Amino acid sequence: MKKGMSSGLMVLIVAGLVILSQSVYTVHQIEQAIVIQLGQLVGSSTEPGLHFKLPLIQEVHKFDKRLLVFDQDPQEILSSDKKNLKVDNYARWRIVDPLKFYQTVRNEAGASARLNDIIYSNIREVLGQSTMMEIVAGTRMELRERIRSKASLQASKYGIEIVDVRIKRTDLPPENSKAVFRRMQTERERQAKQYRAEGQEEAVKIRARADREREVTLAEAYRTAQELRGNGDAESTRIYAEAVTQDTKFYKFKRTLEAYGKVFAEDTTVVLEPKGFFKFLQNPDLTD
Repeated sequence: MKKGMSSGLMVLIVAGLVILSQSVYTVHQIEQAIVIQLGQLVGSSTEPGLHFKLPLIQEVHKFDKRLLVFDQDPQEILSSDKKNLKVDNYARWRIVDPLKFYQTVRNEAGASARLNDIIYSNIREVLGQSTMMEIVAGTRMELRERIRSKASLQASKYGIEIVDVRIKRTDLPPENSKAVFRRMQTERERQAKQYRAEGQEEAVKIRARADREREVTLAEAYRTAQELRGNGDAESTRIYAEAVTQDTKFYKFKRTLEAYGKVFAEDTTVVLEPKGFFKFLQNPDLTD
């Protein structure tokens, strides 16, 4: 009898533990949970800790309440100026309505499939209204905000809020890169030729200006030299005249001696009357 009672008690204890384990669930601080009973929401838990539910007929679904990252594969878009671009982007999102999220996409894998379509369609629409230069070097913050607001509005029906959309990189497709590089090279060569032509033109102007300044400088220097030479000759003549007028006999004697020096050169024979050219040799008296 006692043995049967012990077995029954053990069964009750095990059944109680099973029922208790089915009635208790825990929510981590990074999680949020909803309780579903026969397809209807009967409770939700956003606070961390221990929570209770009815066993067997109620089930708990937990979802991450942190910011999640959706990294999309690079996609091709067409800008308003008909340029093919490959855009690499990612988005940050979170679950704001767990019941709607569970009813529409079930889990994060389903959410990723929906986000891929939503974000790509909005990137294609917004960037398709902008030129390539506006996308690459324009107001990218404004473009990102337009994409985020449109995408978040569409994702709200899945219980999702898109917090941010970022463009990591914008490239040209490989088939267009060579053509663009050729155009860039042609443009650089055209600019180089223009700069060389402008440089040569400026060099000709500088040389012409330098030659003109050289001619002007030489002419002024020649004029100044002639003036100085003329002034010097005039001053020399004046001084010479003053010196001659002071003693004409001495000047005559000096000029005669200079003439002797030129006449009596080496190996020279001169026959003259003594009273003419050689009178100073016969009578050196200067007062005569």
